[in-house]
Amino acid sequence: MGSFSIWHWLIVLVIVMLVFGTKKLSNMGSDLGKAVKGFKDGVKGGEGEEEAKKEAAIDVQAKEKDKSGS
Repeated sequence: MGSFSIWHWLIVLVIVMLVFGTKKLSNMGSDLGKAVKGFKDGVKGGEGEEEAKKEAAIDVQAKEKDKSGS
């Protein structure tokens, strides 16, 4: 009862395909892929915002030094 063989997984796959249908499964797969892509883009966007804030802070500090130095 420990691990399942390939035949067990094939039978489960056939049953799932019969219950849900191949079209619905492909739609669920594409929706899942879009969700993962959206999550990755969101994470990358968050990192880009932090870098932009750091660059803006550096620009502000440089302008303050120029004003005080002149």
